[in-house]
Amino acid sequence: MDIHAAAVMTDDADTYLRTLYRRHGSALLRLAARLLGGDWHRAQDIVQEVAIRAWQYPMDVGPMDGTVRHRLFTVVSDLVTDGHQDQVEPSVETAGEAEMVLLVTPDAVDQALTAQVVWDAMADLAPPQREVLLHLHYLDRSISQAARALGVPPGTVKSRTYYATRALRTALRARGVTDC
Repeated sequence: MDIHAAAVMTDDADTYLRTLYRRHGSALLRLAARLLGGDWHRAQDIVQEVAIRAWQYPMDVGPMDGTVRHRLFTVVSDLVTDGHQDQVEPSVETAGEAEMVLLVTPDAVDQALTAQVVWDAMADLAPPQREVLLHLHYLDRSISQAARALGVPPGTVKSRTYYATRALRTALRARGVTDC
């Protein structure tokens, strides 16, 4: 039985949609997922929207013959394109402050300036605190390795690290660094 005729004769949306899904659902889902870069959840939403539109406007979709799949593919493609345009990034001119933060990318100059600020702040630390941070972070040593190199127990390394981190945070804030 023709799906369009089934929908018209019985006016049964359930029968119409089941037949549509049985005949075309998997092909529509594969196409939508491919167009969406593998996003199967959005692809399922697109296929549901296509099915609803096909049921609501059966004359627009036409009879369920050999050419209907092509028309359904066109609807999928149009919905994906429309959805993509809705998710386009805002332009720089219209971007708010939160979006502007996303547009800023660190470069070599930013990294060099950050390193200089951190080194200056490290000068404010007591020598044992500076030493423990250098062993742990600059030399990438574990707590036990740093303890052996410094000649202190691991608990002392942990304690110095805690207080050094707090002191470094205070020194950085004094220099205007607020996100530490």
